[in-house]
Amino acid sequence: MAKSATQPSAKLSAATRLPPPISIGISENDRAAIAAGLSRLLADTYTLYLTTHNFHWNVTGPMFNTLHQMFMAQYTELWAAVDPIAERIRSLGHPAPGSYAQFGKLTSIADAPATPPKALDMVRILVQGHEAVARTARALFPTADKASDEPTADLLTQRLTVHEQTAWMLRSLLEE
Repeated sequence: MAKSATQPSAKLSAATRLPPPISIGISENDRAAIAAGLSRLLADTYTLYLTTHNFHWNVTGPMFNTLHQMFMAQYTELWAAVDPIAERIRSLGHPAPGSYAQFGKLTSIADAPATPPKALDMVRILVQGHEAVARTARALFPTADKASDEPTADLLTQRLTVHEQTAWMLRSLLEE
């Protein structure tokens, strides 16, 4: 009996059905360490995004319009930042965290207060949040550098630039 064109001529071995191992010039141990650091950065970024969006909704007082608009620009930038971080984790062969529970365990940033603080207290909290994210990003540099992981180093540089500049701009609002 002749085989039909739709029947495979031979069974595929398990090895041919699996994707090839990741071979990008970074060892598995280094990829795991970098992915773990990026997971902390992702958790910090997402937590800061949520806090900033919360403050956008709940800000009141004489600086309402200025802060409402500023917070919107900041949470929009943070929202756009989470995808490249998560995709870099995936590029390294690891799953990206994506639940509130995972982010809560990984973040270095406290959750937003249950009762919305006064406007300038919101600004202080956001300064601290941006500085915390900058510290998380900076702490990963030695691991990325040791592994010659230029894409991660570039991502970290971009994130540091944003967080340090945003912290400076927010801090400027607190000066008398």
